[in-house]
Amino acid sequence: MKDLTPKTSDLDPIEIASIDEIRSLQLDRLKWSVRHAYDNVPMYRERFDAAGVHPDDLKQLSDLARFPFTYKTDLRDNYPFGLFAVPRERIVRIHASSGTTGKPTVVGYTQGDIDVWADMVARSMRASGTRPGDIVHVAYGYGLFTGGLGAHYGSERLGCSTVPVSGGMTERQVTLIEDFKPSTIMVTPSYMLNILEQFHKHGLDPRESSLEVGIFGAEPWTNAMRAEVEAAFDMHAVDIYGLSEIMGPGVANECVETKDGLHIWEDHFFPEIIDPQTGEPVEDGEMGELVFTTLTKEGLPMIRYRTRDLTRLLPGSARSMRRMEKITGRSDDMIILRGVNVFPTQIEEQVLATGGLTNHFQIELYRAGRMDALRVHVEAAEGSADEASKTAAARMLHKHIKDVVGISTEIDVRDPGEIERSQGKAKRVIDNRERG
Repeated sequence: MKDLTPKTSDLDPIEIASIDEIRSLQLDRLKWSVRHAYDNVPMYRERFDAAGVHPDDLKQLSDLARFPFTYKTDLRDNYPFGLFAVPRERIVRIHASSGTTGKPTVVGYTQGDIDVWADMVARSMRASGTRPGDIVHVAYGYGLFTGGLGAHYGSERLGCSTVPVSGGMTERQVTLIEDFKPSTIMVTPSYMLNILEQFHKHGLDPRESSLEVGIFGAEPWTNAMRAEVEAAFDMHAVDIYGLSEIMGPGVANECVETKDGLHIWEDHFFPEIIDPQTGEPVEDGEMGELVFTTLTKEGLPMIRYRTRDLTRLLPGSARSMRRMEKITGRSDDMIILRGVNVFPTQIEEQVLATGGLTNHFQIELYRAGRMDALRVHVEAAEGSADEASKTAAARMLHKHIKDVVGISTEIDVRDPGEIERSQGKAKRVIDNRERG
């Protein structure tokens, strides 16, 4: 793979500033953000007053722990525009979740917010190894989902030639990659596997493609998947993190030269890690739930927003700003099976470690008598779809999961092509348990 380490002269000065300078900037911006939320959002004023705290109580960064949390349900309870901190007329962009589990969560951006978002995605892309003038293939979904337009604006801000392909129509994705020869692709990791599969179906060698950088986000993915994609395409695969409530993609990103965790752009987002059970902050280096406070958001400030993502904070390396470890899962996605905590990424790691299987899988939860049970549906690799090979692979995967994860599972090895393909975010868990 090509050395794509950015030049120090190309970085924003704050990326390599001293820790003292970063903390001083954060405190100034945090005071503004908390005051902005209190003065302009009735929910924050009521919640702060009920908790007995006031923006004037914020004297140092550690004082933020005295303020109450914000939850995803708060956005639904104040649907659609109840958390906007500026007049609706100043909101130039509105995004929303799909709302499949209830009312959508609505987020709004001022022009200033859009500019910061574009800057942060551009910074993330530069950290990934993308350069001005590169062709960027954007295969995140466009529309109310923040992925496509967030990546698009960042790519243009960096000065790239942007191809707004969006998701789906995988055969066309491969055709455009072959014809336009982009150096960067921005896509969910699960959909990148579909693109890889389409390369093979057309008899194309992905290592001969023009792709040098894959910027993958919107769902947890493992270092095992990174290794597979990098080997398949001879490209760098880096992780980008974001969530609509805080901004969208570009809140944090790996640096291509180290790939040792995602640097949080701390000049705009203040991170905390808390114990997900007690809500108490934990020290850097300890695992827990990630909490974010926006420092510069005008349209929709978020104070101590509980992301439900599980990670830990680490000191800076390629940049001064702290890193977060790759997301291992979400506290609300965690499966508790007979007292054992299980995350889909743990199953993925064992699938990738088992010969004769592809990386396409789904987890099914079901009831076996009075007990919850788990079944893994996974595809046999081409050339390993005979019954003897499938039986051997199922036995080996069962053993891997039992030995490493600590649970017994049923393994269903299917023929190639039988697992539903993702056109965006992968649906890894299907819950077929009957509810009383």
